[in-house]
Amino acid sequence: MTDGIVRGYDGVSRCWWADSAPEYRAYHDCEWGFPVAHDIRLFEKLSLEGFQAGLSWLTILRKRENFRRAFAGFDFTVVSRFDEGDVARLLNDASIIRHRGKIEAVINNAGRAVELVDAEGSLAAYVWRFEPSSRPRRVERGEVAAETPESRALAKDLKRRGWRFVGPTTVYAFMQAMGVVNDHLSGCAARSPATRARRDFEVPGA
Repeated sequence: MTDGIVRGYDGVSRCWWADSAPEYRAYHDCEWGFPVAHDIRLFEKLSLEGFQAGLSWLTILRKRENFRRAFAGFDFTVVSRFDEGDVARLLNDASIIRHRGKIEAVINNAGRAVELVDAEGSLAAYVWRFEPSSRPRRVERGEVAAETPESRALAKDLKRRGWRFVGPTTVYAFMQAMGVVNDHLSGCAARSPATRARRDFEVPGA
């Protein structure tokens, strides 16, 4: 490994965390850091980052289809109508993370997402307002932050709106995942494609 870059068995250079499992490689190469504008996908990403707290992201990736099935594809208009019966169902579902606080947070946040869309037009238009104004041309392993002023601002505003499990570290991981920042390291094969995708991306509501 050099400067946080690993070369996989397939010859592809990746960020240091991304080559330990097939699920990581696929997620890193095709999804992480690439811009997203679809509200349901954004809600899914933020919800799964909340579930990840205290666990490995690989655990979440391997259960993602189970989470999608359990939470109605993360359609927040549907999830917002979940009741105590749904909470009990989810707590008995061994294919997901059975954590009452996190499950209830997703249901609460679904209701808050409905309110946010009513107020702001879309979840995407709201979230992309927190994109940093500039990023360094090179990103080295030691430069990747756990949180930023933008993630703290977004977390604070989400909490003001009644969202749960949205601390600044969780929110920054969400911002990385949805491409509002590109933290692929310099030398990573995915950095340039993610940069091009952002260049060609039309920011919602801009």
